[in-house]
Amino acid sequence: MSMNRREFSQAATGVAGAVLASSTLWTGFAHAQAKKPEAGKDYLIVDPRAPVEAPAGKVDVVEFFGYFCPHCNSFEPTLSAWLKTVPAHVAFRRAHVAFNDGMAPQQRLFLALEAMGLVEKMQVSVFSAIHKDRIKLSTRDAIVDWVVAQGVDKTKFLESYNSFSTATKASRMTQLQNAYKLEGVPALGIAGRFYIDGTLAGSMPRVLQIADYLIAEVKAGR
Repeated sequence: MSMNRREFSQAATGVAGAVLASSTLWTGFAHAQAKKPEAGKDYLIVDPRAPVEAPAGKVDVVEFFGYFCPHCNSFEPTLSAWLKTVPAHVAFRRAHVAFNDGMAPQQRLFLALEAMGLVEKMQVSVFSAIHKDRIKLSTRDAIVDWVVAQGVDKTKFLESYNSFSTATKASRMTQLQNAYKLEGVPALGIAGRFYIDGTLAGSMPRVLQIADYLIAEVKAGR
């Protein structure tokens, strides 16, 4: 499932139940008996279309998430496994949401790690710190203390965290979440055209099944 916008200001700190293992992901859309996902029911059509960053020939896929979100924490292992299976024409990126000022420090944490090339190395560690170790990474000072304890250079991290580039990217992320009319996290945006979340799909593994279908549709020019 996903955390809807009404829940953002009261974000739970507990770890949600683990999502189904990646081995349970169903990819049988090619089978005749498979039910085709329906627009307006299983996913939403984005109109007007949201901006994309993928180069020509690639399908832009964005995951909307928040470090504060227990559902995003539970979804991460399944998402990581799925990313190892997607075709080469998928251009994947992450977008950390910030619907209020209280979420801005964690958004900047993500953007700073991204700028330093450390997201893949530290993504699970950040989630674990918040949802397993119960560390309150809600202020810049707390974030800096934790990051330095992980062996990251303090000066370089602060330069990235406080940079104009990070502020600009944060603004773009807010514009993107608004363009997709984001209803909850975790959620996926496909090619600027389609939006899927756990509430629509019924579960996060099914979100990825629908994403596979929509990626194929976009690639086929439909």
